[in-house]
Amino acid sequence: MNIVGRIFGFGASLQDSNTPELVKLSSGQLFLVRPGDARTPRECLYNDAMATVRKAQSVEHNFQLVVTRVYEEGEEDILDDEEENSERVFLIGEELEFRVSVSEGLPSLVWRDLAGGDGELYEFVATNTNDATIELFAQCMYRAMFERKYRRSSDEASPKDLQEFVVKPKESTKKPKASTSRVASSSSSSARDESSLSHAMNSLTVADKTTPKSPPKPTYPAKISQSAELYLWEDEEGHFLKQADVIGSINSRTAPYDYWITATSEEGQQFLSHKITSELNARWSAKLSSVTWNYTSSQGHLSSWCLKFDGPEQYKEFQDMYSLCLYEHGNTASWEKAKPDEKAYLMSSLESEDIEMGEADSDDEDAVESVLGASATEESESESEPEDNDEPSSSMPLGEKGDRNSQLAVGYGRNNRTFVMRGDKIGVFNHTDEGKVEYAATIKDLGFKKMKNFKPKHMMLHDRDKKMILMNPLQEHSLFAVDIEYGKIVEEWKVDDNITVNNIAPNSKFAQTTGEQTLVGTSGNAIFRIDPRLGGKGGNTMADSKQYTTKNKFSGVTTTTDGKLAVVSEKGDIRLFDTVGKIAKTALPAMGDPIIGVDVSSNGRWIVATCKTYLFVIDTLIGDGKYAGSLGFDRAFPADSKPQPKRLQLRPEHAAHMDHDISFTPARFNIGEGQEENAIVTSTGRYVIAWDFSKVKKNKLDGYVIKKYEDDVVQDNFRFGDDKEIVVALANDVLAINKKQLKRLPRASLTTPAKQLKSRSSIVNSPY
Repeated sequence: MNIVGRIFGFGASLQDSNTPELVKLSSGQLFLVRPGDARTPRECLYNDAMATVRKAQSVEHNFQLVVTRVYEEGEEDILDDEEENSERVFLIGEELEFRVSVSEGLPSLVWRDLAGGDGELYEFVATNTNDATIELFAQCMYRAMFERKYRRSSDEASPKDLQEFVVKPKESTKKPKASTSRVASSSSSSARDESSLSHAMNSLTVADKTTPKSPPKPTYPAKISQSAELYLWEDEEGHFLKQADVIGSINSRTAPYDYWITATSEEGQQFLSHKITSELNARWSAKLSSVTWNYTSSQGHLSSWCLKFDGPEQYKEFQDMYSLCLYEHGNTASWEKAKPDEKAYLMSSLESEDIEMGEADSDDEDAVESVLGASATEESESESEPEDNDEPSSSMPLGEKGDRNSQLAVGYGRNNRTFVMRGDKIGVFNHTDEGKVEYAATIKDLGFKKMKNFKPKHMMLHDRDKKMILMNPLQEHSLFAVDIEYGKIVEEWKVDDNITVNNIAPNSKFAQTTGEQTLVGTSGNAIFRIDPRLGGKGGNTMADSKQYTTKNKFSGVTTTTDGKLAVVSEKGDIRLFDTVGKIAKTALPAMGDPIIGVDVSSNGRWIVATCKTYLFVIDTLIGDGKYAGSLGFDRAFPADSKPQPKRLQLRPEHAAHMDHDISFTPARFNIGEGQEENAIVTSTGRYVIAWDFSKVKKNKLDGYVIKKYEDDVVQDNFRFGDDKEIVVALANDVLAINKKQLKRLPRASLTTPAKQLKSRSSIVNSPY
């Protein structure tokens, strides 16, 4: 499938619409551009306008592009009819040479002024408009051109047919020249940019007859530009295909900490413009001097892109600037203000596993045939039948309409039970000796005294699986204890009237296997211990606590075997404590992305933290200095010797195959007393993913296996004391799988023979 078909996915018929208006851009400005006029090269015709594609009422298969001035209340009445023409209409045809461009960081539509002088153009600069609407508008224009030319419905047009109407860049015989200067002044534009029509349009001044409502937005020079080759992952081909020779740049826009990665031809044709965030899932390869990343369009279609630079020097400079911009965007703070040790910590976290694409791990016991199949065709055929019918599964009664499984708690006691939250009910499941999961019962009554049934936002097993601790989103200062055998809430534990309980964890790693009564919790800016034995006659149960005056936005807490704590935040930082009530021994800098989950190995040596699109693993062992050999829970790391985070993420081409935004569930180590952790499990969408932890520790970060299901994965975890069996809660099912059922995905290849690196530059012709 080509780019236009995949990105736009346009399916509605132009002829079937009951309204003459097919698509609208409701906010923008209309300009007349005269490149040959030195006095008024760019004139603002309508300071407030909307653009519409509509049917021509008299002739079938004809459509009009209409730009209408938008008046403020009362403004229309005071304007002379002869002074202001409020609407301009253009018959849509290929002679307009319509195209999508970018003007001062905003999407724009450009077309020829057929009644004007040579080279004169109209430009509609869209404001307050998302990418999906721009894409839909452009696709509607191409379909309208098709209908007018061929006098038949565009429903018959394939994406390839519509390519005829997409204005293509002129072919160039010159190779782009690299520019390694950073933050160049606006007066240092290169010759290639001066020859570009889009650059000329962007740099012209506005001669506006009316007073603008807001000051013009400033333009920012490129922070770095490098010559590169642009590739796109083609799933059907099984490798990246070259699109064009481009200038790869990083640009800032109108906001101080917003940056874009762009790819532009020497003539100025912009192939892509993607905002730099962690969700691009960028991966760097020093061996190939390349960066790959994912982009999700406004319609939800995911693609994987690659820039391959001319050499290691250009690659490194681009990587350093990208890392700087990613930090500034995530932390909304200047890179220059970061401390040297923080810079080193953050830069090290962005290093990817440097491995040749196409290389396989022959020693991987789980590296069996890919679950994705030998080709996209084979996969689509296999998906027509259920994929998981050979796995032991079970489900509970559906309950209220719209309810779905939301949480999973795997038991620690001898009863071998698993619990799944569904609405205001808890399903109880037994594990059999044959590795099956069987539905046993439902705990229905989650009310207490005058409090009605509620849907818990969190649940945690307690006291040898005799109790289940629930958090009621409507009672944020209390916890509620369910007697599992009795099947009802039997106690309310009021924590503190002034502190909201956001997260809870057992007092130590294996406390749930004992009769330990205390547990730990966090609010947005406090860490505390909860002792239910203090709450007689409705009293508060908070014991030790450490409260901060700043808004730390704590988002998770976990404990080691001896009760040490790791606390994470929405800011992306990690604090390590040796006990509750004291200051942190170690504070690791914020990565810039919210941390949504955290787990720790039983001995405290390793931490895995979960962000939306990646995990990172930290070794807490202090390797240098006075306290070498200690853990970060007990002593502070030397300022010049912080740990190097290991970032775990999916390869961009694998994410592109999944075709959805990556959104990991909180990752977990396998757990068991006396067992060494050897795996990390998480999920995203319909996929369960497990990393080989022994390889992660050796800095082999691509050692993951994966399995796809027919429904979204809500949560997953290893069965207690078993490093092979994984319990998976789907939206409407509960499964038990063996880790060996997860498969290894094939590696991509940029080292494909040159004859297979087909040029596809003609299909990459609008900004995504």
